[in-house]
Amino acid sequence: MADSGINVPSGFGGLVKFKEEYQSKFNLKPAHVVLFVIMIVVFRIALGIFVK
Repeated sequence: MADSGINVPSGFGGLVKFKEEYQSKFNLKPAHVVLFVIMIVVFRIALGIFVK
């Protein structure tokens, strides 16, 4: 690193584990989220076709 004269603390060195700090009540897999979005898009297209 270049000598710029700025001293920055090194932080925690990757020792923070974020998973232990917060536990969500909803555990969704990415595949479930993608499927849900596809279902919403199909529903919206069906509404456009059948409801005028």
